[in-house]
Amino acid sequence: MNTNLWSGRWKGREPLGDSHQRARNVISPSGGIMRGKFPSRKNGRMVHHEGLLELDAIYLLEASPQVARYREQPTTITYPDGERIRRYTPDLEVRLSNGKVIWIEVKPARFLQKDEIKHKLDCISAHLKRSNQAFVILTEEVLRQEPRQSNVRTICHRAARVRPNADLSRMVMARCAAELPTTLTLTTQLLACHAVEPYSLLMAGLLRCDLDQPLSPDTQLKSAKEADDGWFWIAQEHGF
Repeated sequence: MNTNLWSGRWKGREPLGDSHQRARNVISPSGGIMRGKFPSRKNGRMVHHEGLLELDAIYLLEASPQVARYREQPTTITYPDGERIRRYTPDLEVRLSNGKVIWIEVKPARFLQKDEIKHKLDCISAHLKRSNQAFVILTEEVLRQEPRQSNVRTICHRAARVRPNADLSRMVMARCAAELPTTLTLTTQLLACHAVEPYSLLMAGLLRCDLDQPLSPDTQLKSAKEADDGWFWIAQEHGF
């Protein structure tokens, strides 16, 4: 089954659209996997996803200030499995703002209980560890934490399609810092005077809120301090 969750003529403007050719394309879709495309503001292009769990991961990557860019099915490698050589394509490649690159496998938790899949991922993990390639497996237990996932989707949907200039964002935050913390409603009104909205500043890490509570007009927003850690984590041990 193929579906686009977004339709229309959309072109990313900032950053310049990332030119990317997936290492593995689905030629004959089968089964009940819902495939689609996500209009990534962070990558400046449409990002393919295979399954709704990958889409959940994409929303979190899109909103995370630690993530500079990400790519779907970035490359295919070979790895040893006993006397055999097998092929593997990671679901996502994430490049952090500090330059670190992490490969991600998105997998439902129930699949990890299957001996065949567990053995495969153990072999891949061991091979990548020898190659000093960071690798993380993400399941719905992390990706579908609520209300975090719903909050992040709301933030992504309400953020301006084109990211505000980074210098402008920092200048606006410096001017408005004395008025914070305050509610989402009042923060929106405060920033509107500077032609900026709070959702983009949340995604930039300049603002933060408690994602463990449902987002509402009364949600308290505060400015981030230079020494602050990230305001939400997907895989904290890997820095994002």
